[in-house]
Amino acid sequence: MSVAENSIAASVVDLFCGAGGLSHGFKQEAFKVAAGIDIDEACRFPYEANNDAPFLRKDVEKLTAKEVDDLFIPRTKRVLVGCAPCQPFSTYNQKNEDPNWKLLHAFGDIIEKTEPDVVSMENVPRLLAFRGGAVFNDFIAKLEATEYTVAWDILYGPDFGLAQTRSRLVLLASRLGPIAMPKPTHAAASYRTVRDEIGALPSLAHGEIDERDPLHRASRLSETNARRIASAKPGGTWRDWDQDLVADCHKVSTGKGYSSVYGRMSWTAPSPTITTQFYGFGNGRFGHPEQDRALTLREGALLQGFPRDYQFVAPGEQVHFKRVGRMIGNAVPVTLASAIARAVKLHLESVQ
Repeated sequence: MSVAENSIAASVVDLFCGAGGLSHGFKQEAFKVAAGIDIDEACRFPYEANNDAPFLRKDVEKLTAKEVDDLFIPRTKRVLVGCAPCQPFSTYNQKNEDPNWKLLHAFGDIIEKTEPDVVSMENVPRLLAFRGGAVFNDFIAKLEATEYTVAWDILYGPDFGLAQTRSRLVLLASRLGPIAMPKPTHAAASYRTVRDEIGALPSLAHGEIDERDPLHRASRLSETNARRIASAKPGGTWRDWDQDLVADCHKVSTGKGYSSVYGRMSWTAPSPTITTQFYGFGNGRFGHPEQDRALTLREGALLQGFPRDYQFVAPGEQVHFKRVGRMIGNAVPVTLASAIARAVKLHLESVQ
């Protein structure tokens, strides 16, 4: 394997790569992606089909330093990137009993043993407070003990051209010298909107599939939810409905505060954070701004910054909402990944 003439003399290995959102951002910025590693076999096709790189199905906790070292392209700067599963640190996992939080330690161990030139770690902001901040602070301490200069910040997606109100904790570290975080490219007045991303897609009713794009498909609504979305206002809540449409759980005192479900998005603003269940109307503010349905899989992918032609399912293979929705919702938004890649590119150019 060699580095193309128009690419950067650096190679990228992506841990916890999923369907390839982070890798694709680096590919868009002319990095050579050497490999992606993930335990989910379902991610193999989308990763390899869109990133021109091999997918290795492997538990990161069982990776050896030699296995990682051997993936990098010889005589290039080595960039190790990854987003350890964020569910353990999410507000949706209040009990913090998910053992996957230990995968961040595994990421740190690999960094310590392989000493790549540059590291990028992305996760949810709540990692900062998890276990009193000990997990994140231990990760930084391990990097600094391995002679990395570390920078980190919480990046807000719309500031970088993402049409989604997603905030992510991003860390950059380098053994080559100080490294700067990405600089915002968009002000509030120029934020990309839901209309910018999905406004040109063909109209669909709930349960329909676009014959030209099998991922542009909408989940079917129950009769009650069809009536609910017909009553929903862009940017509104279930409080706008007639009383007979309000769910029983929202009529009791413990449920009256949960207003961020059964909502429509607004055309003129970024979308809410895309979760793994964005294709379900009752799972958040995922109602289409004017069509009586939830987002399609393709619309969710576009709001995550994936290109219009990004493939998630092999031609002729059956499309499963849950499987594809998980890959899209768990991905690092490609738009944000590109901003991270640009920051790494500027850093490598500055230390040549």
